[in-house]
Amino acid sequence: MKPIILRMALDDLQRGYEFYERRESSFGQYFEDSIFLDIATLERYAGIHRKTYGYYRMLARRFPYAIYYRLEGEVARIRAVLDCRQDPKWIKNRLQQRQQISGGNA
Repeated sequence: MKPIILRMALDDLQRGYEFYERRESSFGQYFEDSIFLDIATLERYAGIHRKTYGYYRMLARRFPYAIYYRLEGEVARIRAVLDCRQDPKWIKNRLQQRQQISGGNA
């Protein structure tokens, strides 16, 4: 399985990077590196995660973030990388917006 990070998920990663970088210099890079390592595991483990709001949801190992993706053939398309500390209603709305952007084929 090949993981592909879509632009909207890269934007999420950038926001997470900026959040942690404001906390401590170089911590944003550690956040980003950790999430990319988690995403790399999808090559082997895509599809085994619990579905939430119509997406597979993989929890990050080192940060309170979730990686939301869908399977399309041999590809795991990552649609969102969201902070789990957000209100669940906010997360659900964000994922629904992304589904609409992609025409329901998310």
